[in-house]
Amino acid sequence: MKDILTFLKDEGMDPALLDGLRDFRAQHKTPEELTSRVPSNLVRYLGTPVWEKSTAALLSGKNLLLAGPKATGKNVLAESLAEAFGRPVWNVSFHIGADASSLVGTDTYDGERVVFREGPVTKCARYGGFGILDEINMARNEALAVLHSALDFRRILDIPGYELVKLEESTRFIATMNYGYAGTRDLNEALASRFVVLDMPLITRDNLIRLIREHAPKLRSERSEELADLFFDLEKKAESAEVSGKAADLRGLLDAIDLCGHGLSAGDALTMCIADKIFDPYEKKLITDVIDERIDPALKGCDLFE
Repeated sequence: MKDILTFLKDEGMDPALLDGLRDFRAQHKTPEELTSRVPSNLVRYLGTPVWEKSTAALLSGKNLLLAGPKATGKNVLAESLAEAFGRPVWNVSFHIGADASSLVGTDTYDGERVVFREGPVTKCARYGGFGILDEINMARNEALAVLHSALDFRRILDIPGYELVKLEESTRFIATMNYGYAGTRDLNEALASRFVVLDMPLITRDNLIRLIREHAPKLRSERSEELADLFFDLEKKAESAEVSGKAADLRGLLDAIDLCGHGLSAGDALTMCIADKIFDPYEKKLITDVIDERIDPALKGCDLFE
């Protein structure tokens, strides 16, 4: 697999941004014990304009909020950026029960005494990592308030009763946010102002075909195009509110390809990975009809793969 900087050069990234990445990596070396936390992704984000915007934001020291609907590659981009910058990653998955202690740390008993066990945000700050704050708009505002001083010009974590932690210079935070999911809410103004926001576009047809081919190199070219067109058919149905957004499931599409590679028919694989995730019978029938119109359900591995 190509080195990440070679990949970005081949994708046509602005040479000045590439030089900025090289300088950043040269100035901020990752400790040997943390190299396993630096991503080395088999799947990388495709889309040069998005790469350039997000790289410029992080090089300038900003924190980045990736906002958009599902299947826009927010988490793939976040991991790819960490790989490009050569930084260790700490992931925080937010949920309605997340509290401040799950972010910065909590007291724990080590068998002899009570000590402070650092949370992912504190470790990220101390070691100059990239903190990926996944589904940030699912957390309660009071839990996120602890991050305010880390995300603004102060760049500190002031943990009551413990030492003041200053963010290492290379520390960045990348948050992701989906629209309209159950349990999500709007970010409050104080938190939103601490991020540069990138509205993530839907993947293009050409890039989706590339993604499918990289995911399954032995898949026949015409089948890659048919599966890409199926995704966009489902996306159009979702945009027109004929079906829910769950139908445009890119992960499900790639999972179905994997199942076909292990012997399932196209119909069975696509049903399991896309249609059966919909529990309303009428909507499921609409999605199944779209799948059957685009892809012959009887296709087997020998028909799909070279």
